[in-house]
Amino acid sequence: MYINDLHILYYLGFGIIGIIVGQFIDWLNIRMQEYKKILSNDFFKIYLKNFKPKYILMFITAIFYVLILYKYGLTDVRTYEYSIFIPILISAFCIDFKKHIIPNRLTLTLLEVGLVFSFIEGVSDLNIIIDKILGLICGAIIFLCITYIGKWISGKDSIGFGDVKLICSIGLFLGFKNIIAASIIAFAIAGITSIILLLLKKKKANEYIAFGPFIVISSIIMVFIPIEELIALIVGL
Repeated sequence: MYINDLHILYYLGFGIIGIIVGQFIDWLNIRMQEYKKILSNDFFKIYLKNFKPKYILMFITAIFYVLILYKYGLTDVRTYEYSIFIPILISAFCIDFKKHIIPNRLTLTLLEVGLVFSFIEGVSDLNIIIDKILGLICGAIIFLCITYIGKWISGKDSIGFGDVKLICSIGLFLGFKNIIAASIIAFAIAGITSIILLLLKKKKANEYIAFGPFIVISSIIMVFIPIEELIALIVGL
């Protein structure tokens, strides 16, 4: 049986890898929060010894892996790029949602991986690496401006520098146009969520909401529905 010209066994394989990676994200979350090494003997001595399956992470990651394969195929370098990108984003979502922090090690890892894949893709087309570098710069400019303007207006930080570093790193994966779209979508989702929570009286007007999860959601949207496809979809409606 074939789906999108790929045998179903490929999807099964990617799904199984996604399940394994999803469980590993839990370990990543623990170590990142504690600012400890990811590659450590503690993984075998402590984590696996007290192993508890994280079904939600496993399921979500497996679904994303299958969707990545379906959209980009087996030979496109973006399949493997996004297979690393999305698990790190999921980790950023979990940590920022729970602890309101985005570890520097996480954003640095994203930056390193982004630079590697930018170089790989840029070898065949210089425009690709230029677009990705512009994505990094554009993300930084947008969020730094909002950070300083927000602080000037309210007298306090509206967006943390962890979010700025996160969006910069993501810009290397999404490129110029998509990082702009991701930023707009992130603020739109955050605004709608804040209004809903206020109406439901789930938060106070001055209560801080982590912005990282909204960046993650909008970035994942751009992975599967890039700006050109999103515009075409909206126009089609």
